[in-house]
Amino acid sequence: MTDWDIKKLRILRTLADRGTVTATAEALHMTPSAVSQQLTNLARLLGVTLLEAQGRGVRLTDAAHLVLRHTEAVFAQLERADAELAGYLVGDVGEVRVGAFSTAVPSLVVPAVAALKRDHPGIEVHIRETEAAESYDLLATGAVDLALSLAAHPPGTADARFTRITLLEDPLDVALPPDHPLADASLVRLADLAGDRWIYGGSGPWSEITRSACEAAGFLPQQAHSASGWTAILAMVEAGMGVALVPRMVSARATGVALRVLPHDRPTRHVVAALRRGAETSPTISRVLQALRTTASTRP
Repeated sequence: MTDWDIKKLRILRTLADRGTVTATAEALHMTPSAVSQQLTNLARLLGVTLLEAQGRGVRLTDAAHLVLRHTEAVFAQLERADAELAGYLVGDVGEVRVGAFSTAVPSLVVPAVAALKRDHPGIEVHIRETEAAESYDLLATGAVDLALSLAAHPPGTADARFTRITLLEDPLDVALPPDHPLADASLVRLADLAGDRWIYGGSGPWSEITRSACEAAGFLPQQAHSASGWTAILAMVEAGMGVALVPRMVSARATGVALRVLPHDRPTRHVVAALRRGAETSPTISRVLQALRTTASTRP
């Protein structure tokens, strides 16, 4: 029987995710030479070629992709085994690491953790504020157990490594400078702002969310400035430097700008909870997830 080495398979999967030996080494806190040596040993154990030279880097062979298809099922089953063992050994006691983007921390994660502490004091939650775009990398490398991210559309099942659940659909309002011609309009549509300059993130979920909403309204937004923090975005809008879509989580506390609901377009962002596939059977992770869902369901 073939000798399957879990540690080496994890290195191969990380290389498939990160693309280079150097990036893989950084993600796993190894040296590039150690990564190369482990993958060479894995290829010898399996009796196939896993990597081929491509320019100054490497690429995965067809045999490597075949191995990875089976590896995902192996890791999912190991997650289930860990979850069942944890439930057997500690029951309602354990630690869960949650990664969440900045606006989700005060509005979703903190209330959920507070409720969980009352009902299940043996579960300790460690919160890590993250960028929404890095959530899946943190999950893949094991840095967090549960991550909150954003999406323009309901999550699909394309990536077999993760289970993704929509916690809520957060409506988007538009923030206008106080002296904008539509600042006092009774009805604003996104199409009315097709000629305006827009402020949104340069990449990641928020860029996709803004572009998708504007494209659905029939235009491509002209990006004037790029920012990821709401303090910076709202300050630029207030200064007349552009307009921006703002989630209701943020707009409820925004000042200095004209905020208008978009009843015709009804743009939304999807707040998504993600975890490694198989980990949903962990009693502690399941309870944290349920606390997040309960908190999300009670939001106005």
